[in-house]
Amino acid sequence: MEVRTIRFMRRGELVALSNVPPERTLLELLREDLGCTGTKEGCGEGDCGACTVVIGELDPGAAGGIRYRAINSCIRLAHSIDGMALWTVEDLAAPDGSLHPAQEAMVRCHGSQCGFCTPGFVMSLFGLYQSRVRRGAPITREQAQEALSGNLCRCTGYRPILDAARTMAELPAVAVDEPALVARLQQLARREPTPASAYLAPLDLAGLLAARSAHPHAQLVAGCTDVGLWVTKQHRQFPLVLDLTRVAELRGIALDADHLTIGAAVTLADAFDALVAHWPQLKTFTARFAGLPVRNSGTLGGNVANGSPIGDSMPLLIALRAQVVLASARGQRTLPLEDFYTGYRRNVLAADEVLAWIKVPRPPRAPAPDAGLLRAYKISKRYDDDISALCLVVDLRLADGMVADVSIGAGGVAATPARARRTEEALRGGPWTEAAAQRAAAALRAEFQPISDMRASAGYRRQVLGNLMQRFWLESQGLDHINLERVPPAAALDPLGSAP
Repeated sequence: MEVRTIRFMRRGELVALSNVPPERTLLELLREDLGCTGTKEGCGEGDCGACTVVIGELDPGAAGGIRYRAINSCIRLAHSIDGMALWTVEDLAAPDGSLHPAQEAMVRCHGSQCGFCTPGFVMSLFGLYQSRVRRGAPITREQAQEALSGNLCRCTGYRPILDAARTMAELPAVAVDEPALVARLQQLARREPTPASAYLAPLDLAGLLAARSAHPHAQLVAGCTDVGLWVTKQHRQFPLVLDLTRVAELRGIALDADHLTIGAAVTLADAFDALVAHWPQLKTFTARFAGLPVRNSGTLGGNVANGSPIGDSMPLLIALRAQVVLASARGQRTLPLEDFYTGYRRNVLAADEVLAWIKVPRPPRAPAPDAGLLRAYKISKRYDDDISALCLVVDLRLADGMVADVSIGAGGVAATPARARRTEEALRGGPWTEAAAQRAAAALRAEFQPISDMRASAGYRRQVLGNLMQRFWLESQGLDHINLERVPPAAALDPLGSAP
């Protein structure tokens, strides 16, 4: 089966590449096919950030605008950027050799390192520049840290690179010719999908469901932040790939009187922003989900469908009482998220079905400020850009001091993301007291039988489960000072790291 030609914009010109295998990564295409070796190959997992590039696509939320995102090219399939614009580190300097502000700021602030990881930092800074500086928005230290959360190597230390992020706005501005680029991207968007291709990318839900019905064994992909590792680490090859990220119906976020509905192709970054808009207390938790380039590529639907027992979005969605909508050419069905999984990375999807939407009930209008308590906890060895050893999310609703309802999602404690039903029953209908929290902690430790692995022992996981419930009790009583995530922000620290 033939593979359709990849077409994308780079340096203001159209790049067209034929005969690219469906499982070829963007990093391989850049380094091996185009000879662009400034983009480095590091971990091959989307962790280190050495492979960072920036993509641009038409932004439906801004008339005539472009959305810029820093992504990991090592785990992104090359065909997925068809119809987009691409920037690598070779594309930033002007023809006369003058540096882009993202590069010049690194030089002036002495943020350059050995050279291997520096291009990835520069591209993350370029993404931040395009997203904020070009719009006249300032860059805070916190925003710089989030933008660079997916770039791990810091041979020169944190401060010079964070200084460079804030220095970009002080340098002479450099602008992308957006009107011309928008016109070219609009031309590329008019191309119809190729039905006989080895890389299928339908544009609407009907086309996706028809393709899924006709090719039930095709590899479904979205952001490829998990499937990409199958390519780089397991060297898998896919005779046929079905990409759902172009499907218009799955790319939106809708809000009605009862639900926040998130399409399966919505990126994690956008999905988390939508959730945080309704539950602001989730901001820290969602920002700790991998690094920003992973959240810019990965999708909420992909994370849910993948079903990893240590995936952070599922315990959160379970605690928020989310449902998933499964679709096929035969129709749709809806079920609670916790009922979607049948075993380790197994689920109830039929061969011709896809996960189409995640529906999250809107938060109730609480009659009192303390009527709703929602906390999400992630335990990992590294604060940023790390996989959880344990995740616990508790949504507890009170009425006159009694537990009117409670929903608890847990990750890293079983073969699937799980709902702590027995612990919920131990709490529901009773008074919310310290004794009740202690009983819930004991119930949580007894409810799951976690395994020991490289991230934590089974005993540690059980102990921490109960500890987190006790922490939840203390925080419900206003003792936020125990929460290390609420230490003074980095911007409030002097260069020696002490509070002012």
